[in-house]
Amino acid sequence: MLQVKTADDKTWQVTIQKDAVLLNGLPFNWDISPIGPNYFHIIKDSKSYSVELVEADYKAKTFTLKINGVVKTVSVKDQFDLLLDKLGMTDANTQKVNDVKAPMPGLILEIKVQPGQEVKKGDPIMILEAMKMENILKSPGDGVVKEIKVAVRQNVEKNQVLILF
Repeated sequence: MLQVKTADDKTWQVTIQKDAVLLNGLPFNWDISPIGPNYFHIIKDSKSYSVELVEADYKAKTFTLKINGVVKTVSVKDQFDLLLDKLGMTDANTQKVNDVKAPMPGLILEIKVQPGQEVKKGDPIMILEAMKMENILKSPGDGVVKEIKVAVRQNVEKNQVLILF
């Protein structure tokens, strides 16, 4: 069983059986034909739909579809995601980041963020020179920069706190 939810909070329960698809427990009869990579033609209740899969984030289980020119984003949860929700463990894999520490001794060449700036996981936040190589330090998670504990041209030691979130 899958739970499909749109951005405007419409939710459907989808059950895929060997020879049928059930939508909220009722048979869902449709005809779907692939017409190219990420392009499909669907006929449902005598209506024709052109569907393009615009983006698929399999890790987050979100999909952006263009249906007859209208863009819709849906999120999908399987039975295990729903069980984790029920047990209150939805964010079990999300780690909260409070700081960034120097991975090695080195010299701060550039600071790419400022206090109060919002950063996403993977955003470059600082350049550290170590052993004559420039290392781009990236944000390990989403957050807002609270304080920068170092300055440009400052030498740092391994595990020294560089940024607080």
